Amino acid sequence: MTNHEYLVTGMTCGHCEHAVRDEVSRIPGVTAIEVSASTGYLTVTADTLDDDAVLSAVDEAGYQATRL
Repeated sequence: MTNHEYLVTGMTCGHCEHAVRDEVSRIPGVTAIEVSASTGYLTVTADTLDDDAVLSAVDEAGYQATRL
């Protein structure tokens, strides 16, 4: 398993965290997600992961992400 780190802009509350977590959890192969509105960090754990899929999922939730 590998951790993939992202910075998500625009999150301000628990609802924001839930929206991002919900969309990212739909990506095949994701085994764990940690997201914090206070820091803006998103950590996705997976064996293999397509960065574009994560960026699209975060966009679908209404936010923007960049890979760290």
